[in-house]
Amino acid sequence: MRDYNFDVIVLGGGPAGLTAGIYLSRAKVKSVILNEGTVGGQTVLTHEIANYPGIDSVNGFQLARTMKNQAIKFGCEVRGHLKITKVELNGDLKRIEVNNKETYTANAVIIASGGKSRTLNVPGENKFKGMGISYCATCDGDFFTGKDIIVVGGGNSALEEAVALTKYAKSVTIVHQFDNFQAFPHAVKEAQNNDKIKFIMESEITEFIGDEQLEKVKIENQRTKEISEMEIDGVFILIGYVPNTEMFEGIIELNESKEIITDKDLKTNIPGVFAAGDSVQKKYRQITTAVADGTIAALNSIKYINS
Repeated sequence: MRDYNFDVIVLGGGPAGLTAGIYLSRAKVKSVILNEGTVGGQTVLTHEIANYPGIDSVNGFQLARTMKNQAIKFGCEVRGHLKITKVELNGDLKRIEVNNKETYTANAVIIASGGKSRTLNVPGENKFKGMGISYCATCDGDFFTGKDIIVVGGGNSALEEAVALTKYAKSVTIVHQFDNFQAFPHAVKEAQNNDKIKFIMESEITEFIGDEQLEKVKIENQRTKEISEMEIDGVFILIGYVPNTEMFEGIIELNESKEIITDKDLKTNIPGVFAAGDSVQKKYRQITTAVADGTIAALNSIKYINS
């Protein structure tokens, strides 16, 4: 068992974690980013980012790589493709065990473990992520200007985003597995009153089809089991979000959606433990909001260890 000691440990290497690493290391705080997967988080899966301030357009992988290199340049250690096997956050010295053979200790921890959109888990979905399939209407809506698109889901987010997407799309078809919506009545009414929106109820997408780009989908009626094909330019899957907080259950205070509860300074219920990014209880999840969280958490963790 090898031991490593730092001032601050950042758990997660997405935009929030990388930003925290940049601010910490630039302030000469000895810091390390521990990431279970590819450094960059969900950003690396984004084909094009066109709403990041100051950058006209950038590939998600390129943006994440630039953030990583910035953090390393200032002195932050960045370690990816790890398995966090044990977390001890109570007490003045926090302990993180990695791969059952390394222990990292620090006086403060920033949890930036991120999360992921719920997926349909059907054939073709992984192939066309970023190539016709999106999980963020705010991020990608303008790429489908004048196009025919599908929105999958029946909750508030799905219906509200479907209405918002009509600003860009030629038509929007909502595909929902039930015969009724789980959204608030006003959201349902607004969608039903929009001339650009059509509905396919009691149905699910069972396959995504295309060559280099998504071209059509297979849709199965849940009642009749009839399968039809529909040509489409894009699909927005808006069926919920899952934060990566399983390892913190019973340790950190979470809400009913398993999101980390923080105050305005991004402090958790445990002294010296902060949280940032998509794992935190919040309304909007964008790269810019994650970057802001990472900044706030880093500055407050510096203040904590100095005190």
